Amino acid sequence: MNGVININKPTGISSFKCVDVIKKLTHIKKVGHTGTLDPEASGVLPICIGRATKIIDFIMTNTKEYEVEFKLGIVTDTYDMEGTILRTVDPSHVSEQMILGSINKFVGEIAQVPPMYSALKHNGVRLYELARQGIEVERKERKITIYSISDISIDFPVVRMKVLCSKGTYIRSLCYDIGEDLGVGATMISLKRTANGIFNIVNSVELNHLSSENIGDYIIPMDEALNCFKKLVVDSYFEKLLINGVRIMDKRLTSEELIEGTYYRVYNKDSIFIGVGLYKDKSFKIDKLLLE
Repeated sequence: MNGVININKPTGISSFKCVDVIKKLTHIKKVGHTGTLDPEASGVLPICIGRATKIIDFIMTNTKEYEVEFKLGIVTDTYDMEGTILRTVDPSHVSEQMILGSINKFVGEIAQVPPMYSALKHNGVRLYELARQGIEVERKERKITIYSISDISIDFPVVRMKVLCSKGTYIRSLCYDIGEDLGVGATMISLKRTANGIFNIVNSVELNHLSSENIGDYIIPMDEALNCFKKLVVDSYFEKLLINGVRIMDKRLTSEELIEGTYYRVYNKDSIFIGVGLYKDKSFKIDKLLLE
């Protein structure tokens, strides 16, 4: 069992609990998820098993899609309804046009400050652990990209929308920032991740549907999970060199023109998946060896 399961995480449990369930069903210790979903959030949570834990970082860089609801006129310390209310404001003067105008400001590359209630670390301590102690620390802005915000519907004071965004985006912070831009505050009330790269909620599996007998039916092979990378087939001579960690500058490695700074799925002539290689500085080397 070396692959990825596309879990549809239910609300009410943590991402780590989902990992624990998969560990128990597979009896495999090396299991990890590919990006935390808050306990009250639901949706796509790819979980890597066995050697596939080596590709977690690749999956985490995927573009994400979310469906979110937030409420204007209320601010909490967690930026969602699980937190303590810090202030309330009458938002009745805010028009739909103002809301749409504000949302549009956040499309593109923006600087975002992560919330205190997050799993990021400060001096080795999770921010949410500090927050629970009443400690707030300065968080550095991070560059993230909001590719699009669509399907916007307004049932005042609740706003619903679909967000396509880059790795590292906090949707809670996005809702908070929109509320601050409007001058009335906002708090997220529901969140569903509908896609993570190739992993979509349409082809996900409910956690409670899995059993030790059927779990193997839902494991996606590692190379399929990485099909965002181009395929590269090498002959037996170069295969041995790559497996031994050699950096290859020989142009005979492939008949295709390799692209600088690009990752490739590497196969041998027998279509066996070797691992992920990186072409950089005019040379090619295996970055993650994934053979048994």
